[in-house]
Amino acid sequence: MNVRKTMEAHQVAIYFVAIFAAIASSVALPTAGLAVVIEPALALMLFATFLQVPLADLGRALLRVRFLTALLVANFVALPMFVLALVQFAPADPMVRLGVLMVLLTPCIDYVVTFSHVGRADARSLLASTPILLLLQMALLPVYLGLFVDDEASSLVRLEPFVHAFVWLIVVPLALAAAVQFVAARRSYVESTLTALDVLQVPATALVLFLVFASVVPQLGLAVDSALLVLPIYAAFAVGAPVIGWGIARTARLTAPEMRAVAFSAGTRNSLVVLPLAFAVPGAVPLLPAVIVAQTVVELVASLFYMRTMPVLGNAAAARN
Repeated sequence: MNVRKTMEAHQVAIYFVAIFAAIASSVALPTAGLAVVIEPALALMLFATFLQVPLADLGRALLRVRFLTALLVANFVALPMFVLALVQFAPADPMVRLGVLMVLLTPCIDYVVTFSHVGRADARSLLASTPILLLLQMALLPVYLGLFVDDEASSLVRLEPFVHAFVWLIVVPLALAAAVQFVAARRSYVESTLTALDVLQVPATALVLFLVFASVVPQLGLAVDSALLVLPIYAAFAVGAPVIGWGIARTARLTAPEMRAVAFSAGTRNSLVVLPLAFAVPGAVPLLPAVIVAQTVVELVASLFYMRTMPVLGNAAAARN
């Protein structure tokens, strides 16, 4: 088993080690200032993700109409309706509801790829779709927030952080990844470096998790109570969202690996990328970050279940067909 496969097989354990190390560090050291390096670390993580997407696959992803349609309908049509229903059970505090909506309306585009690979999903198609998913969620999240939150909460959301995120978390990492691939195709020594960078995604994600929790934990205070109150909502989403994604993929008559990929995408959210947007909301700290990172913990636990059960369900579905 090579290094990449070893890390992918044990990635959830690696992520929890990063989280526990962050919590321990926040107790012993002044770590709140680490928030300023979360965004560069996110850019590195997304660069590592995009680096795995051959440019030709991006074009082919657009041509896989049934898969892409099912993926987009699940994430941007069906799940927003599900989230709207769930958020009615959240505390009435506008900031808490804003946090729940921000995290649950944005599909994951990083560790979901390695999760889906372990869970025998069509990780390659999902990986090729990540730039599309990230672009659409940055464009649609302000629209959904305008529709789903009251005037008090919507007044807290500004357009500038979304534009900033689009540039630094989509355009720049994707352009750098494309440039590295272009040069690697013409220079053998760059190609060998590209192969070495193939192991970067899991460590980069662990680094982001460490920075997020190390910077947020010292500021939690009374926000812990609100974060605990939304855990049942996140648990309900973790159960219901993959079922919705699976159902839509099955209706689209996708293959079993493709159905697993849509279900994985539906069940995992983009809490790490959304966090810088949360920090930009006036008066957000500590409540909004606490509500968002609570979803990460629930999701990592749920992903262990996904990776064990999805292959079995997929095999059963394929046998029935």
